[in-house]
Amino acid sequence: MQLAEEYRVKGAFLLNFTRFVEWPANSFKGPGDPIAICILGANPFTAALEKAAQGVVADSRSLSYGRSDVEQAHQCHIVFVSASERKKMRAVVEAVQADSVLTVGESESFVAAGGVIEFRLEDNGVGMEINAVAAKRAGLRISAKLLSLAQSGKR
Repeated sequence: MQLAEEYRVKGAFLLNFTRFVEWPANSFKGPGDPIAICILGANPFTAALEKAAQGVVADSRSLSYGRSDVEQAHQCHIVFVSASERKKMRAVVEAVQADSVLTVGESESFVAAGGVIEFRLEDNGVGMEINAVAAKRAGLRISAKLLSLAQSGKR
């Protein structure tokens, strides 16, 4: 799989996660707050994800897209931890532990480190593993439809 295609698929997954994950009401300041998608580390999506997020509505909320660091990650609803930040993945997971943040990573052992979703390259494209325990701990409800697309993390 070419790199551009890989990140197009991962970007589409990130956008679609907003439709298949439910955050607790208290993870938003108000009913009009957007779902914040943040990228930690190298941004392989360039402007394509930001453009794709415009006009998308999930659960009557718009989407916002931007960069983050470990200290700001708790302000996001979805944090994508790029492979360039592999050494910080545990710090990110720990930083958002008390918050309802969907942590998504592409480094091996991301779910073992407590992350919720780990992207994996498979023969037929991009797959994922979901750590249901980490999702529950974060107060996130992941739809059965999304769970059926992923391997279940046994952690």
